[in-house]
Amino acid sequence: MKKILIIGVTAIGLAFSSCSTVPLTGRSRLNLVSDDQVLPMAFQAYSEFLTENKTAVLPSTNAQAQRVKRVGNSLILSVKSYMNNNGYADLIKDYKWEVNVVENKEMNAWCMPGGKIVVYTGLLPVTQDDAGLATVMGHEIAHAIAGHSAERMSQQMVSQGIGVAGNVALSKNSKTQSVFNTLYGVGTPLVMLNYSRNQELEADRLGLIFMAMAGYNPQSATTFWQRMATASQGSQKPPEFLSTHPSDATRIAQIQRSIPEAQKYYKSTTGKPIK
Repeated sequence: MKKILIIGVTAIGLAFSSCSTVPLTGRSRLNLVSDDQVLPMAFQAYSEFLTENKTAVLPSTNAQAQRVKRVGNSLILSVKSYMNNNGYADLIKDYKWEVNVVENKEMNAWCMPGGKIVVYTGLLPVTQDDAGLATVMGHEIAHAIAGHSAERMSQQMVSQGIGVAGNVALSKNSKTQSVFNTLYGVGTPLVMLNYSRNQELEADRLGLIFMAMAGYNPQSATTFWQRMATASQGSQKPPEFLSTHPSDATRIAQIQRSIPEAQKYYKSTTGKPIK
């Protein structure tokens, strides 16, 4: 009993001493792993994914691929500028940003730790335009900036009783490597982290701000998610309380509440703030 108590107290102490703050939202999150530990695994997984999946280079998709990269690079430049100018430079100093379009019929996109972004061609009919792309890519970049993957890894490690003390490298910890592989589906065609509902909604909020910083009107996000809800009709979705993602109605409602905050960061093409 005494031993269990000591372990419990140690775990609680470790949790309290291993918290960090999400930029802009100010939320405190559990973070037992560092970028020095996570990014090498993410970069390797991304490289393997691109090796196993066909990037969009055909004439019919090249223009779309170029649009994705242009919008993605615009978002990246704006996010980097904000982070570097507001005391968050250390959070992205080791990022190796990259944007790729993969030929896949799934309506999907993701951003791994370290700024490694993929957009599937199956999503492009839903994004339709630059603002639609900025909505979904801003959302995915927000997952990386908020450290959601490290947070989920930390939660999994705690639940599995895997301890990381000091600067012990994860690469030397086979159990922790396994947690990463499980969360990202390494070894399967899909490299995608299933985020919790709260993290999804936080990424929506941050994504609106990031697209606004890049010059894309955050009001466009509502119509994108409405199109996404329509496009995914007929697919089997679990009840919201059983899902890692919020319902379409919940997501759209929060986005509408968050737009006024994002508008503060938005400038039109004339350079004048939109009020």
